[in-house]
Amino acid sequence: MERHGSVLPVGMTPYYASLLDPDNPAQGLRKTVVMVEAEYLRSPGEERDPLNEDGDSPVPGLVHRYPDRVLFLVTGTCPVYCRYCTRSRMVGKPGGEYSFDTQQWQKAIDYIAATPTIRDVLISGGDPLILSDDRIEWLLSRLRAIRHVQLLRIGTKVPSALPQRITPALTRMLKRYHPFYLSVHFTHPDEVTPEVARACNRLADAGIPLGSQTVLLAGVNDDLVTLRQLFHQLLEIRVKPYYLYQCDPVLGTAHFHVPVEKGLELMRGLRGHTTGYAVPTFTIDAPGGGGKIPLLPDQRLERQGNEILLRNFEGKVYRYYDAR
Repeated sequence: MERHGSVLPVGMTPYYASLLDPDNPAQGLRKTVVMVEAEYLRSPGEERDPLNEDGDSPVPGLVHRYPDRVLFLVTGTCPVYCRYCTRSRMVGKPGGEYSFDTQQWQKAIDYIAATPTIRDVLISGGDPLILSDDRIEWLLSRLRAIRHVQLLRIGTKVPSALPQRITPALTRMLKRYHPFYLSVHFTHPDEVTPEVARACNRLADAGIPLGSQTVLLAGVNDDLVTLRQLFHQLLEIRVKPYYLYQCDPVLGTAHFHVPVEKGLELMRGLRGHTTGYAVPTFTIDAPGGGGKIPLLPDQRLERQGNEILLRNFEGKVYRYYDAR
């Protein structure tokens, strides 16, 4: 850490640091926020901007990849800097193209207002909830004023990394901008503390739907016991497990890579063995800007005439009549 310079900075809130084991470098949660030598390695397939977000940016800080929605990057600051971060090229580095001042925000808002096909805006960064209540409301009020924008979302790790930020005042303000959704980043069951439960319940009580986004990481959460425990605990605090992501091939992240087949094996171990609400969609965000591609274990075996053979969670085969 002392000689660490040009790449992703090391930083976390005191609260999040309190969850780490100071004597165990192998602790899953610690691996996600404390850098190791492996970050200096460069492996095949890794890129500075693996999802080509910069290539899909019509104005700085705005990614328009899908026809009806945009990703609005409003800050480069986070409560913790996850070592596998997709945007390690830009977070924790003030200045430059990603200066994130009001003038830059306004250019993105003007683009959204001038593009009637955009009905959904996901506000991300960095972490938008690091901003003050006034600045968050500045953004939300201007986006809500655009008639064709139907849905507002924020992607954040604040509820799990800085739950004290989820104040009654913030929650009351967010509630004014329904339909409003929150995508919350969770990695490991150790994150689901009483403080986090209070924060998420406060948001849910305000009618804000909560969905979790979890990245599959080697040595952190790539086993069935850990994932099942995490997803069950999230449901208890009213967070729906939404996506389980294959780790993006960012520079210096090969030590986090989990083979895709293992990810599919984990999904087989979840689906049918626990409530459907606890089963997220396993997804690869395609390198080069292809977008999110869901992956499912293949349960359809073959077609025999007008019947399809299906395998259930126990491995038993069933026939489904499906005339063509």
